Amino acid sequence: MQTIPRITVEAPVLSIGSGPSDYEELGGHVDALRRRQGLHLTLLHIGVLPEFAQDVADWTKGVTSTAAATRRTVAWLLALPVLEVFSGSAERLIVLGGGSVCGLEVVVPERVRDYQVSLVQALHELLDELLVDNVDDFILSSRALGFRFPHWTPHIAVGRPQTRGGGPWEIKPLAIDFGESRIRNRRFLPVLDAG
Repeated sequence: MQTIPRITVEAPVLSIGSGPSDYEELGGHVDALRRRQGLHLTLLHIGVLPEFAQDVADWTKGVTSTAAATRRTVAWLLALPVLEVFSGSAERLIVLGGGSVCGLEVVVPERVRDYQVSLVQALHELLDELLVDNVDDFILSSRALGFRFPHWTPHIAVGRPQTRGGGPWEIKPLAIDFGESRIRNRRFLPVLDAG
């Protein structure tokens, strides 16, 4: 059975440290260190689109259909403004996802935080348009969105922690360059009718 990929808004990592060895040194703290290609900073997690649309339909008791939620969400995603390239830094590893993920805690410019806040505000507006009441409750309970924490911690997931319940760990400071924001798995979004 083929799994449907998750949709997120992310900033891809262009470079990390001064060379490959800087990143590979993290293997001393992290199991199953991820390949440098594909590393990214998640700005907003939407999740599996059909699951998100179903969450909306269930919450609105069918007033907003899954088809309508899907169409409107895709149009909304494609209209989001793009965050320009930026640089950040990391000086420690933190544990995320209930202890299953180890990530670089990234210090980002204020404009990146402002952009992430604007994405959450835009999500609220989308849900209002989809006739979702009690938007904050919906966001926290939606299986697709998967929001578990009230605030955003900028991070790059890099592997699994070697010890459960450990961290954070101080590391040699790393400079990180990010590309402009993009929709992860955009090619899997349904094509909208021109009419």
